[in-house]
Amino acid sequence: MSESKLAGQFFDAAIGLLQRVRDEESSSISRAGVVIADAVAAGHKLFAFGAGHSSLPAQDVVYRAGGLALMNFLAVPGTAGVDVMPATLGSALERVDGLAGAVLDSSPAAAGDVLVIISLSGRNALPVEMAMNARALGLKVIGVTSVAYATETRSRHASGSFLKDHCDIVLDSKIAVGDAELTMDGIDAPFAPASTVVTSAIMQAVMAAAAGELAGRGIEPPLLRSGNVDGGHEWNGRVMAEYGDRIFFRH
Repeated sequence: MSESKLAGQFFDAAIGLLQRVRDEESSSISRAGVVIADAVAAGHKLFAFGAGHSSLPAQDVVYRAGGLALMNFLAVPGTAGVDVMPATLGSALERVDGLAGAVLDSSPAAAGDVLVIISLSGRNALPVEMAMNARALGLKVIGVTSVAYATETRSRHASGSFLKDHCDIVLDSKIAVGDAELTMDGIDAPFAPASTVVTSAIMQAVMAAAAGELAGRGIEPPLLRSGNVDGGHEWNGRVMAEYGDRIFFRH
């Protein structure tokens, strides 16, 4: 099989997943947009969390041209990037009990705020406890996960539950267990993961829904412009000044 054919198969697989999510999760995505718009309108704060590669879609909506200025990344040290040495430490930290509670307790998150938790498997202690603790604090929790893991794998949390069990809204990425879309004779392991493509699209769709909901209420969405277009820095400065009490990536 040619390399170009494999590349095309990956695009086909990713497009198919995106179409499934568009068709099957549209109602949940719209509801998530309303929850975020409600928080913005009521003066509450917005956070996104993900560990390992699940941190990438969370980071993608923070301080982003065309994105909501109020989205903040809830960082858990050692879990958000492959620059951690050794990189395997991040995976180990996802299984540590109590870490999520400590992070939330030292964060600016409070009742009425919204936390989007991204975890492909949703089975590790960190995302499960993050959702449990956030809801106990009165936050609204939106989970972005592959629901298939809850039926095909075992939870690593003492409760036996998954992220999806502790969310106000669940957005199913439809990613198959193992996160690899392709196989080929002569290659022993499946390959070509699509979770980042699909989950990032889900996050941007939710942000778009939130912006539209705010505009429908007559509220100007607090969006950022690109700093690489004329007037972008001035625009962003005004937005950040107006909403500075809810923006934490500048401190």
